[in-house]
Amino acid sequence: MSVPNAALPDPALVVLIGPAGSGKSTLARTWPATQVLELDYYRALVSDEPGDQAATADAVRALRTVLEARLARKLTCVVDATNTEAHVRKQLLAAARRHDMPAVAVLASTPLPVCLGRNTARPESRRVPEEVVRAQHAAVIASRPRLAEEGFDHVVLADDLHRLKALLRRASDTRCADLGLDGGDGLGDLLLVRRFFGSEILPLWRWKPDSQLADGDRVAEIRLGPDRLVLALRTDVDGEGDYGFDALVRCPMAHDCPGPAWAPVHHVTDLYRALTGAMNDDPDIVCTVHGGFDDADQETDDHGLEEGADFAAPALEVVGG
Repeated sequence: MSVPNAALPDPALVVLIGPAGSGKSTLARTWPATQVLELDYYRALVSDEPGDQAATADAVRALRTVLEARLARKLTCVVDATNTEAHVRKQLLAAARRHDMPAVAVLASTPLPVCLGRNTARPESRRVPEEVVRAQHAAVIASRPRLAEEGFDHVVLADDLHRLKALLRRASDTRCADLGLDGGDGLGDLLLVRRFFGSEILPLWRWKPDSQLADGDRVAEIRLGPDRLVLALRTDVDGEGDYGFDALVRCPMAHDCPGPAWAPVHHVTDLYRALTGAMNDDPDIVCTVHGGFDDADQETDDHGLEEGADFAAPALEVVGG
């Protein structure tokens, strides 16, 4: 039965159908991540490569194990794969019937030239041969009139689905939680940290309220095991009132310099570079003793750190444990 513009049943098995490059994964992201079973993700789980076609059989088995477990709990499942072959859809429908769940076919009716263009723009490891994309597109067109006969309770075109509201609602809920508008504590001063460096850093971040290392600016530490980075929060970058972070590094002008030196860090890649010594020659480094590179009277080429060195060791002693 066709139900354009109608709300999809929930819970349900939602089967996305379309060739590579048709926008299925973009559409799938409008559902909560826990509901989406993406074949590329399972290929990566079993082989470390999302585009490893040799891992498809193992990936399908892993996906179906999770699918069965979720359907048994009457939870919505969105299967993000091409699903252009009738025998694949038959197995998915059988799973839905075993658990008495409605099944919805969602067709991504994207024009073939668009699919080919998107596929070409993909990284090589995820690119599908052109002839395969063409065959998938033809299979979608041929299967469209037969989907209801196959057993799907609803057949819907992706272009007819109102998914933006659901996406924005979840994004809004997340934002309210971050700000503490949902009655919780929120992220507070970690909001700025996440904006710069991403969510992965938050569990490792610790403010050091008693540190005087940064001349009154707030100091924080990122630590995992014996590895650590020390950062300072700057609240008046370039005298413009902007916020930013500096990472503590070793003075590039003198190895035995006792003063802290700081290098601006704008994102998580800069944190990686600071930890590995790749920022040693950054022209924006400023030492509290020697000033910046423009103030140096000596060559600094042979003052770099080796990767993994215990950088800024004298200054780190005053950060605190």
